[in-house]
Amino acid sequence: MKRVTLLIAAAGVGLCLAAQVWAGAPTDQARQYTDQVLKVLQDAALKPAQRQAAVRKVAIEIFDVSETARRALGRHWQSRTPVEREEFTRLFAELLESTYISKIGLYGGEQLKYVGESIDGDFAVVRATILRRRGAEVPVEARMLRRSDRWYIYDIAVEGISLINNYRAQFNRIIQTSSYDELVRRLRMKRDEEPNGR
Repeated sequence: MKRVTLLIAAAGVGLCLAAQVWAGAPTDQARQYTDQVLKVLQDAALKPAQRQAAVRKVAIEIFDVSETARRALGRHWQSRTPVEREEFTRLFAELLESTYISKIGLYGGEQLKYVGESIDGDFAVVRATILRRRGAEVPVEARMLRRSDRWYIYDIAVEGISLINNYRAQFNRIIQTSSYDELVRRLRMKRDEEPNGR
């Protein structure tokens, strides 16, 4: 249940198509992104592969994968070389894609309602609730970072559970019990297990 809810939040809030107008408050931009991705998800004329490709394009536009990867690796990021950081960011992006974007078919008509935002310099939190079909409301937060005149999502939290914190705990455990190389090996293995391969 949590995984599906996080998926819906990622697809509906975070993995959203970039709007044509970038200026504006974080909530305004998040709403534009969400409206566009919901349009993709609800377009019955799109085949599953087309829908997935459209959402993939969306993710590239709005999600700051470099920032997400850096935060997910936590304190281990500093000891990585530029080449290792680049590889980790690519592998992490592929992990996010295989975990969330490839499963957008689970979308079941849930809607988002924005309930507030807070801004602290170049950081913002946009708060919303997912309105499920049976009336339940699930709180979500899109954590955003401003670069120039655009706001990028770098983390999503569902019912207080952060995507970054979840991955950071898993990655840290692997590194501490084994090594960074083992983490990279597992990420490569996960990538290679995907049906399309890479």
